[in-house]
Amino acid sequence: MRRAIVSCTATTAGVILLLSLKPHQDAGPTAVVGSGGGAGSPGAAAPSSAATGSAGSTGSVGSAGATRKVAGTAVNTRYGPVQVQVTLSGSRITTVDVLRYPTGDRRDREINGSALPLLNQEAIAAQSAAIDVVSGATYTSEGYIRSLQSALDQAAR
Repeated sequence: MRRAIVSCTATTAGVILLLSLKPHQDAGPTAVVGSGGGAGSPGAAAPSSAATGSAGSTGSVGSAGATRKVAGTAVNTRYGPVQVQVTLSGSRITTVDVLRYPTGDRRDREINGSALPLLNQEAIAAQSAAIDVVSGATYTSEGYIRSLQSALDQAAR
């Protein structure tokens, strides 16, 4: 009898805890960063055409050693869109700026504040989108990689 009461109480407590959890919103607020910013500087900069979801490139495209910026497509993740912009010198990746990333709550900002600089470093070191996901930031990492690959594909055209 005593065991049944303990089991019933534990089951009830577990159900109450599960029901009190709130699911994460699919398309929560995202940070939009201007062309001079990166993952470390979320802000409300005036969105450029690249930051509003349209992909494209700017800069000199004609010569092989020219510096140009190419925005990848915005990739929707479970926690919000992720979009990057790659700066290329010739075919070499010199910088990667994160234009959009999830900032729906404090945890999103905490995770992305540490994950995005790591992803930027890995992309520059690898000179491709063939990089590992950051543990604990899987959705952001996958969105980052897909957006980066789309930017590199556009740059190759």
